[in-house]
Amino acid sequence: MKNLNRMIDHTLLKPDATEEGIKTLCIEAKENDFYSVCVNPYYVDLAKEQLEGSNVKIATVIGFPLGSTPKEVKAFEAMEAIKNGADELDMVINVGALKSKKYDVVKEDIKAVVDVAKGKALVKVIIETCLLDNDEKVKACEFSKEAGADFVKTSTGFSTGGATVEDVKLMRKTVGDRLGVKASGGIRDYDTAIKMIEAGASRLGASASVKIVQSIDK
Repeated sequence: MKNLNRMIDHTLLKPDATEEGIKTLCIEAKENDFYSVCVNPYYVDLAKEQLEGSNVKIATVIGFPLGSTPKEVKAFEAMEAIKNGADELDMVINVGALKSKKYDVVKEDIKAVVDVAKGKALVKVIIETCLLDNDEKVKACEFSKEAGADFVKTSTGFSTGGATVEDVKLMRKTVGDRLGVKASGGIRDYDTAIKMIEAGASRLGASASVKIVQSIDK
């Protein structure tokens, strides 16, 4: 698929990721012209330094990986990440509040990050599909849309499951053309990547990105 590389957030979020690992990630992102790198907040400034002069964006994660920090903490984390050079924020929804039907809490949580990011960074809302039933997935997408987020995203990759074709289809159907849909978690080969795009994903999060794009001509 042409321009598949420009749909990929090349990702390294492991807790034991080292500076050398982040530098390698950035080199690979430049060599393959990936859309962005996605790194933990601590490494945003290093990624910015490594990617200077390239068109690779910097994404980071907020409230990661559980989503259960207060909205004020997520807002502060978002503010610091933007200050350090982040172009995109992948925030984890408050899953427990959603499952407790505290819908105002969920919306306010997303909006707290959206308000900080407005005009400065895109916001992707990780709804952690593996922990939700279909009704909850729809609600999470609707709340993300209402709060002014730019994307909904399937997974952190750190819970009990990752992206599925069915979930991506449901998310795309719910948000329509207004929001992007990012499939992430378990996308390790070209065929899976294409299935996610065909289901409606406009962005992919992957750590096996190089392997994926190297498979295009094979």
